[in-house]
Amino acid sequence: MKHVVQNERGMALAIAIVALVVVGALIAGAFFSGTQEQRVAENVRRVQASFGVAEEGVYDIIRTWDSTVAGVQNKQKYAALYPYPAFGTKDTVRYGWETAKSKTGSYSGTMYKLNDELYLIDMSAQDTMSLAGRIRGGGASQRLGLLARIRPLSLNTQAAVTSGGDNVVVGSASIDGNDHAPGGWAGCPPLDSAKAGIRTQSSGTVSTSGHPTILGNPPVLKDPTLADSSFTHYGDVTYATLTQSANITVPAQNFSSSIAPATVGAACDYSVLTNWGSPTTPTGPCGNYFPVIHITGDGAVINGQEGQGVLLVDGSLSVQGGFQFFGVVIVKGSLKTSGGGGTPAHFWGTVMVQDTAAFTDTTNNLSGSANLLYSKCAII
Repeated sequence: MKHVVQNERGMALAIAIVALVVVGALIAGAFFSGTQEQRVAENVRRVQASFGVAEEGVYDIIRTWDSTVAGVQNKQKYAALYPYPAFGTKDTVRYGWETAKSKTGSYSGTMYKLNDELYLIDMSAQDTMSLAGRIRGGGASQRLGLLARIRPLSLNTQAAVTSGGDNVVVGSASIDGNDHAPGGWAGCPPLDSAKAGIRTQSSGTVSTSGHPTILGNPPVLKDPTLADSSFTHYGDVTYATLTQSANITVPAQNFSSSIAPATVGAACDYSVLTNWGSPTTPTGPCGNYFPVIHITGDGAVINGQEGQGVLLVDGSLSVQGGFQFFGVVIVKGSLKTSGGGGTPAHFWGTVMVQDTAAFTDTTNNLSGSANLLYSKCAII
């Protein structure tokens, strides 16, 4: 016969204990899940903050490339990466830790030169709490890479002088389409093949008097494809776009001999509007300064001293004395040169003179001892 226990005293306590254990487990699980969710959210927030700081660091380099802070241009940091710099070449520039403008973290990294046009910016960043070491496990960090390409200016250089009008070359003036390396410039590429001395439109004329020299292959090139747009459009870049990116904008005037390097102590002074670099002393403080200069209006006159970079002239330009310019010169009006003295050239690089019909005088007069030399190194 089966016996059934009739006394159930103590069962309530056992059930209560089991219930407490189950409820406690549920509560602990809920707390654990909530804590994990909070930690995950916090980690995601720190990762996103670190990513934002890294992104700011990458684009801050590009955004402030041409900026001037306390009289020093940021691009001096990257001067050693230029294709043909004055201070030698290398393929990397490193950055120490810098605090983001948002104050949410700091970034540091390296920029690598892959070739003369392509660069890799490698940036690492941490948010403020992670960087301070206040987060268990080291906190969050992000690493971001960006490939950046220099936007080249496609000038289609075919001559030392490209002219949209008539040209008069007199005296002992010299125009030479053979490649010349500027004296004292380190790292210039091998000499380029000879360009034309003067390139004109089919209707353009080149007249000479005295004993001028016009050299090149050929000395004079009459190009039926040369149009007004050749002087204002350079690939996907226009003359107007170039003027908008000018470092220096000044009205046309008689500059006399004021165009010269300017320094503050041992540093180049970029605030001086007549400081256009120091091409004849490439290892000096302003040797790596290649500004884009925009002269507005008509009737600009320059006598002595020097400049380099890109010179944009809305009107006509008269260059006298011993002034030298190294780089690209684009003149909307006409060009007149004279003198030259003991300097080897007025212009190194290439000169484009539109001789637009908007101006009365559309004839270029190159006289005296003026020299205009093609130089690939000065253009690059």
